Amino acid sequence: MQLLIGKVVKSHGVKGEVAVEVTTDDPEIRYAVGEVLHGTQAGKERDLTIASVRPHQKRLLVTFEEIPDRTAADSLRGMQFFAEPLERAEDADEDEFYDHELIGLRVLIDGTPAGTVTGVTHTPGRQLLEVEMDGREVLIPFVIDIVPEVDLEEGFLVATPPEGLLEL
Repeated sequence: MQLLIGKVVKSHGVKGEVAVEVTTDDPEIRYAVGEVLHGTQAGKERDLTIASVRPHQKRLLVTFEEIPDRTAADSLRGMQFFAEPLERAEDADEDEFYDHELIGLRVLIDGTPAGTVTGVTHTPGRQLLEVEMDGREVLIPFVIDIVPEVDLEEGFLVATPPEGLLEL
């Protein structure tokens, strides 16, 4: 299973830099200098080697060894980067999860199946679980008070949403 880890939004400057919207929990690993990113764009695939990376306005500015100038960088607009999921470290915190581990989990409320996690949204303050419930998408804050239990082996999480949260 390949995970979407980012997308080229636009070129930046004249030296071949691109602005990348990051969609991974581990940008310091995925976007390290020397890493090879596997990109797809309009049905075409391409591997690009990171030459430099720096943060800029909630995005990363990335240069690739294969992209010499702005014209070449412009041609990357819309390219999506994919990678294999990272392995969970043996000493990983048991209360931290990769997005791909949460997607697909059944959501139980009061012991009853209520929906399925379809995605995870990252905001500056916290993560929100995107949950498909009764044909609609609801957002549930991924905090211990509302999601007290996650069981990856059994494929579910328990949600205790406060009154009114799911009616919005």
